Formats: sequence, C-alpha cells, structure tokens
Amino acid sequence: MDAQTPKREIQPIKPTRLLIVGMVAVWLILPRVEAGVTLNSLVSFNQTNGDFPSAGLVQAQDGNFYGTTAFGGSGSYGTVFQMTPSGTFTNLISFNGTNGALPRAGLVQGTDGNFYGTTYNGGTNGYGTIFQLATNGTLTTLVTFAIGTGGHPIAGLIQGQDGNFYGTTSFGGTNIGGTAFQVMTNGALTTLVSFNVSGNGGNSPYAGLVQANDGSLYGTTELGGTNGYGTIFKLTTNGTFTSLYSFTGTNDGANPYAGLVQGSDGNFYGTTSSGGTNGYGTVFEFATNGTLTTLVSFGNTNGADPQAGLVQASDGNFYGTTSAGGAYTNLSGLGYGTIFKLATNGTLTTLVSFNGTNGASPQAGLVQGVDGNFYGTTAQGGTNGYGTVFQLSAIVPPPRFQTVTKVGTTLTLTWSATVGQSYQMLYKTNLNQPTWNNLNNSLTATNPIMTTFDAIGPDRQRFYRILLLLP
Repeated sequence: MDAQTPKREIQPIKPTRLLIVGMVAVWLILPRVEAGVTLNSLVSFNQTNGDFPSAGLVQAQDGNFYGTTAFGGSGSYGTVFQMTPSGTFTNLISFNGTNGALPRAGLVQGTDGNFYGTTYNGGTNGYGTIFQLATNGTLTTLVTFAIGTGGHPIAGLIQGQDGNFYGTTSFGGTNIGGTAFQVMTNGALTTLVSFNVSGNGGNSPYAGLVQANDGSLYGTTELGGTNGYGTIFKLTTNGTFTSLYSFTGTNDGANPYAGLVQGSDGNFYGTTSSGGTNGYGTVFEFATNGTLTTLVSFGNTNGADPQAGLVQASDGNFYGTTSAGGAYTNLSGLGYGTIFKLATNGTLTTLVSFNGTNGASPQAGLVQGVDGNFYGTTAQGGTNGYGTVFQLSAIVPPPRFQTVTKVGTTLTLTWSATVGQSYQMLYKTNLNQPTWNNLNNSLTATNPIMTTFDAIGPDRQRFYRILLLLP
C-alpha cells in the first residue's frame, strides 16, 4: 500500500457506466470533501448601493441571494438588495425612516414567496418595524414597535411550522429587557415573553430563534441569567418559557450574541462573543439534557469576538465567522476577522483571515448555496471600505472519471481533478474483495484533468475507484 493512505473511506456507489476492453472498468465516485479554499469578492458597497451589511444572506426560490445593509441607499437609512450567484447586484429598497431604518437582520422567504424582515430603528415610534417585501419590490410595514410591545429588533424572523413568524426584540416589552414574539402575515403581533432586566431568565435577546425537532423555539440572551453573562432558553409557541443555561463568563463563554443551530445529532451549537479560556469568545455544544460543552476558545490569532451563528454544511462540518482576530492585525490589534470550519470533534480550521482589502469585520454567518459554495457579508472593508458580499469555495468537488481507453495492452484512465489536491487510484478484481488495492502512488493534480495507466495483465476484469485524499 502507498504510504499516504486515505483518511476517509466511503462506500462505493452503483457504477453508472461499464466499459468492456477485454476487462470491465468500473468507476465509482466519492462525495465531495473539504480542502482548498477560494474567496471571491462579489460586491464592494459604496454607500450609494448600501453600507455596513451586518446581516447574512438568504438564497430564494429564484436562486438569487437577498440581503440588507444597515446604512446607505438613497436616504442613508439602509437597503434591501438582490444579488445573483455570479455577483450581479440590484438595489430593491432604500428605507426612508418612516417605513423603517437600520435593518441589522437578514430576510426570510415565507411560504407565500414574500420576504419578511425587521428594522432596528424607524417606523412611527422610532423603535423599529417588521416588514413584508413582495417580489415586485412592494414594501408593506406590518408592525411598528412601541416600548410596550418591544423595540430595536436586531435579529431576523423564522417561519414556524404553524406558518406564523417568530422573532425577538433586544429592548422594551413590559419589563424593558426585550421580548420574544409571534407575528402573523397580516401583522397581528403577540408578545410571548417579556424579558426582565433584573430577572434570572436573561435579557437583551440579540439573536433570533430556531424551531427545533420537538417543535419548541430555542434562543439566547446576550445579558442576564444567574451570573449576568447571558442565557440559553426554550420557549413553546404558546408562550411557556424555560431558562436552560446561564453562562458563567469563564471557560464556558459569555454574552452570546448569536442564535443556535440544531445539528444533525440533535444537539444545539452556538457561539459566545466573549469569555472562554482566552477571553475572545467560544463555540459550544448544548445537549438536550442541559449539558454545555465548550468546543473552541478563540485565541485572537484564530479569531475573536464571534457575533454570528453557525451553519452545518453538506459535509457535516460547521462553518462560521468571527468579527475580529485572524492573521492580519488592524488598528485595534484584534484583526479583521475570520471564516472557520469546525469538525464535530472540536477541531477548528481557519479558512480565511480577512485583511481589509478583501473585507473586514464579518458580523453575519454563512449560507451554503445550492451550488455548494458559501456566501456571506463583511460589514466593513472591500474596495471602498463599506463592506462586501463574498463567495467562499471550501469544499472540493468529487473526482469524476472522464475516459477509459485501451491501446494494445495498456489501459488509460482520466478523471477530473482540482489542482493541488492529491488522488489515489484504487482497483479490485472482484467487488466482493474486502479491500481496494493501490494501482500506483498517489498523484497531486497539476491539471484539471489527470491521467494514469494500467497494464492489462491476466485479470479478466478490474474495478477502478478514484479517491480524493484529505490533507
């Protein structure tokens, strides 16, 4: 066997073609595996088309991405924009203050095809709004917040299983500590919880909610709880509230700014913006039995101050951003921020360290597009310094056999490859054999199409498999 053996073995899939050349050649394709990273800046904001995109993107039913900027646009009150996967940009709405201002959250596309979102300021009372945006660009204000019903929503909405939308406000409510609410598509607002600034249940929910497999809503508060460093809570859709965890500000982290995501294992994963072993924030796992496990304590060079939640990608790993830290130091000494990958065993890989030119201070998480790439925003940096929209290619496509030809006693096999990645050609003479054999030494791709050869021997048939090797 070759000295470099595959680190990950995948069961072969059913072959799609057979080629008979005195033997049977079968090619079997592995799922994609993360490896090399490419960051492409698709949009650099210039104030006129938007400024300070602090929220993430949503890919809509039409395949395009939609997002918001907190400032900029024709009135400097923020915008809603559309972007194609290739980067073609269109401004859809410039807020004017009366219909909302300073949208700090992203959008959600409802089952009716319309988009729904929040603004932090503006509206009749100045405490923010909930709006509906039709695909033809028509904006409808559904809710104008007042202190008693909540104020200054930082997070966006989710659409629940019942068709209603759910969200949070960072301020206001009966007890001034913020709220969690339900809103119908006709604008009917119901306050489910009023957080208390002096209570142990937490206050100032900056993040949105997630509806879990059990039908309940889960979220975080940035402040409050038993120790004053924020909480994790559970909320039923009829308003029954349970505080599940109070952060201590030590190794478990402090001040969770972002919401939770439920992983495929049923546990919840999230970030804290500070605390941890080094004080720069954490990534944690929260089990349904109430046990919290710190997976990562950021150390500045690998990231600092994560303000966004995580996304579990098609490869099973979690991906996220930090708003500071990384390899490049800015005037604050904390760096411009990072993009990272986190394996479920807690192994952290820094994929990108922003340097200002390619973006800075990502405050939002990532979305994985239908093309497998990740898309996101940076609140600052880029060509003009007002933020960017970027595409991140972090998962290498699977190798695919292209041709199998026979000349004399030599078989030539070609496959698609990613330059810089390593591949191993394997073979069997019988699919019932327990192991695959190395055909030759592993090859590092120098071209997008790679070639190897096999001398036809006495074997009546051979089955071939090309394996992408993890670094």
